[in-house]
Amino acid sequence: MKIKRGDVVIILSGKERGMQGRVLRVDTKSDRVFVEGRNIVKVHRRAGNGQEAGIISKEASVHASNVALYSEKLKRGVRVASRYVGKDDALFESKREAQNSFSEPVAHVAKVRYCVKTGEIFK
Repeated sequence: MKIKRGDVVIILSGKERGMQGRVLRVDTKSDRVFVEGRNIVKVHRRAGNGQEAGIISKEASVHASNVALYSEKLKRGVRVASRYVGKDDALFESKREAQNSFSEPVAHVAKVRYCVKTGEIFK
């Protein structure tokens, strides 16, 4: 899944289509994300375990295929690809190419999400 906690996403389908928000949590097992202030549902909660009874509003999950990363440059959702960062912040498709760009061997190179259309990097 290319969506991570803290990303700003735009909702592509459903009753909240076109709205954007920050990702609060990601459930990788069921491919669902929780977006702050979006897809609000009412939950009827019974009293117990130190909680009081009542009707509580909270965010419900949205399937990951129904959201896209929001690009500030294009002002809409974009597709992203994974790239590796080498020497002088150059982007490489393989980890080996990124490691070979350094003059001395490095143990770790960073993997980032990259928008091919805009050149924007999502960390």
